Amino acid sequence: MTSPAQLPLLFLDVDGPLIPFGATPEQLPGGYPTYQAGAEADGADANPLLARINPMLGPRLAALSCELVWATTWMADANQCIAPRLGLPELPVVDWPDLSDDDELGGLHWKTRTLLAWATGRPFAWVDDEITEADRTWVAAQHQAPALLHRVDPSQGLTARDFAVLNDWLCHPA
Repeated sequence: MTSPAQLPLLFLDVDGPLIPFGATPEQLPGGYPTYQAGAEADGADANPLLARINPMLGPRLAALSCELVWATTWMADANQCIAPRLGLPELPVVDWPDLSDDDELGGLHWKTRTLLAWATGRPFAWVDDEITEADRTWVAAQHQAPALLHRVDPSQGLTARDFAVLNDWLCHPA
C-alpha cells in the first residue's frame, strides 16, 4: 500500500464544490437539494447553506487515492462543520497568508501561490470554482510535479463527472 506521503494531494475548496450556489431558478427549478444534518455536525445548523452538502460526497472523496487537504476560507471550521457531515476525519488545513494587495498576484487566484508552496513539489489536484487559465499556466511553469487544477461548476457542486476526472487523474497523474 502507498503511504499518504507518497499520494498526491487533493486541495479541496468548500464554497462551490461542496456547497453549491449561484444557480438560477431555470437551472435548478426545484431549488438546491438539502440534506439532513447528522448529530455529529453539532452547532453547524447556524449556517443554512450547510444543508446543501450532500453527505454522499464524503465516501466518494475518501475513496480517492489521495491525501485530502482543506483549501478553503472555512479554515479549521471545515473540520468542525463540514467533515462530520461528510463522514470524513479531521483533515490538514491550508493556512492562508494575509493578502492585502491583490495587485501583486498578476491575475492569479489568491490561493494559487500558497497551494504551490504547501505542495512542496508533490503532485496535487486542486478542486475549486474559481480556477482560471492564468492559474493553470502559472502552476505548469512553476511546479515540476504533475498538477490538476479542476474547476467545478458552483451551481452544481461536485458531480459524477468531476469525480471521474479526479479519479482518472489520480490514478495516472500527468
